[in-house]
Amino acid sequence: MSTSTLSPARSRTGTRGLPTLIAAELRLFLRDPGSVFFVLAFPTVLLIGMGFAIPGMRDPITDLPEPWLGLRAVDLFVPLMLCVAAATAGLTTVPSYLASYRETGVLRRMATTPMRPQGVLIAQAVVQLAAVAVGCALALLTARLVFDAPMAQNPALALLVLALATTAMFGIGVLIGGLASKASTASGIGMLIYFPMLFLAGLWTPGPMMPDAVEKVATYTPLGAASQAMNDAWFGPGMPWVQLVVMAAWTVAMFVIAARTFRWEV
Repeated sequence: MSTSTLSPARSRTGTRGLPTLIAAELRLFLRDPGSVFFVLAFPTVLLIGMGFAIPGMRDPITDLPEPWLGLRAVDLFVPLMLCVAAATAGLTTVPSYLASYRETGVLRRMATTPMRPQGVLIAQAVVQLAAVAVGCALALLTARLVFDAPMAQNPALALLVLALATTAMFGIGVLIGGLASKASTASGIGMLIYFPMLFLAGLWTPGPMMPDAVEKVATYTPLGAASQAMNDAWFGPGMPWVQLVVMAAWTVAMFVIAARTFRWEV
């Protein structure tokens, strides 16, 4: 029976090798300098670069209402860096890894072992989630130590937003990786989505400075909603119910579609 006809529910159910598989995925991730840099270090490097290279980033804002009045532009980018970390892993590394495993026959060979081929997806998700957490921690630590930036007024909401943003981004990444025939194709598609997502999230114009029309469109995109909700968690204007629902809807929709379209063989 080919792997393409082997449903996840009917594949072998052995999971005792999952810790070993996770450890192997972690070693592979750490041996990839590009993935390590972009997932772990890119948000921090981006924050430092913007904070020191762009004029006025460390000057107090005087033309915005509360709660942003008196903050610095660099302060507005701190919560955005968490969204950047989630998007970088979900749209660049996850799809390319999954597509490469299909392209090289890893998923097909996994079907002949006691470990289900879905184990690769689980292990990859664990490693990438851990990488996102480390990337966020490094960005926050740098923001506090280098810029003395304020931290989230509502940490619980910030964690919820980060979780929903990450699952939404990973859902898109799994969908891309499950359909693309080659790793290079998956990477290219992911990057095509990545940069518009960053624009709508406010990387070029932070949320409070974003034009109204763009802000309304961004609200219904997964990363735009994440950025707006993270601003609420950070600076406390209110509870972003609409943005939370948008991210949850994107998460469910992407994983449902990915589950139905994922190809285990080329």
